[in-house]
Amino acid sequence: MLMPQLREMVLDPYPLEQVVGRAKPAIASILERSLEGKELGFDDGLALLDTEGNDLIALIRTADHVRKTDLGEVVTYIVNRNINFTNVCFVGCQFCAFARHRKDDDARTDSTEELLGKVQEAIDRGASEICMQGGINPEMDPFAYRDILLAIKAKHPELHIHAFSPMEIMYGSRRTGMNYSDYIQMLRDAGLGTIPGTAAEILDDEVRELLSHKKVDVKTWIEIITAAHRAGVRSSSTLMYGHVEKPHHVVRHIEILREIQKETGGITEFVPLRFIHTYTALYQRGLVDPPPRGLLDLRMYAFARLMLRGRIDNIQTSWVKLGTGLAQLTLAAGCNDFGGTLMEEQISKSAGADAGEYLPVETIRCLIEQMDRIPRERTTLYGRVTNESAHTTSGDAGWRGGSSALPAGPELAH
Repeated sequence: MLMPQLREMVLDPYPLEQVVGRAKPAIASILERSLEGKELGFDDGLALLDTEGNDLIALIRTADHVRKTDLGEVVTYIVNRNINFTNVCFVGCQFCAFARHRKDDDARTDSTEELLGKVQEAIDRGASEICMQGGINPEMDPFAYRDILLAIKAKHPELHIHAFSPMEIMYGSRRTGMNYSDYIQMLRDAGLGTIPGTAAEILDDEVRELLSHKKVDVKTWIEIITAAHRAGVRSSSTLMYGHVEKPHHVVRHIEILREIQKETGGITEFVPLRFIHTYTALYQRGLVDPPPRGLLDLRMYAFARLMLRGRIDNIQTSWVKLGTGLAQLTLAAGCNDFGGTLMEEQISKSAGADAGEYLPVETIRCLIEQMDRIPRERTTLYGRVTNESAHTTSGDAGWRGGSSALPAGPELAH
């Protein structure tokens, strides 16, 4: 579907009650229960992922209404820099075109001096966060992640570091001989602020075996994320869609995230990530078709808003994966966060993404305002950036009430 048609569909001018009334009775019933604040179940999720036509329009409009009711008209964004510090990786993910073997001519690992130079560039451009992820490089020192944190924090103690996926944490803990809890606490004490909930793809071990048989399994991913939350280290959460997964895999993935959030309250946001196919082994070997563009994405974002209602408030769009035009439209399909400026992004780019690596603040704010929404810069933990400091939060943003009492780690106790 062309972008003008998508825009017309998303910005349907009719009252919500009338739009929902045009949906099939079974879909309308699900949407009405969501509007009442009731948690949707597995079968509800399957039905929403199957919506088309008037049912899909009703889903999108309902998600937008829920977003407005729960969070208002503000769309947040963050000034950050992404640093992919090594492309050396032995894992062999079939959906990745970023990784290199250590003897490849274009294999690289940033030195400490190079990392610090990139961090300084980011701070000079107003960044409040550094996001760091890299390949699983067996040549790095077992304590390399800790030492990177210590080096950055020694020069920039106020900077928030959002770094190291559950896969990196699993590998680091094994190489150091530490359990996950102790390893995460060591990283926290060295300056780790939050971790990305990436390396999730689809939380189903059969799917993960197809995507990457060496990747962290579902049980371990959950164990690491919950261990981080218990150490006072919050995380984002993600899902990669548009490859070999089926609707029931997606719904179960969302249910797992809800269960974690009910227990710990430590997930800050959910980010649906469109599969970028062009240069990946999955596509090059004919194992997947290019995912359709537009309706699939809007459906996924709207579905996520309703399924996660009352648990994970912040739904973040991905302009790197979608492009800025489609990312802008997701703001009318349940999204309340536009992500970050990034300044550098090599993983999606290597797979064929063409939206670029940097989006200036002025462009982000313009895209938000064009949707009649209010742009607001945020911190990693969804606090409001104050005039006094780009690293100051207002309030204890980001935590959702969980069933377990969590000890406040050093970062939270200050």
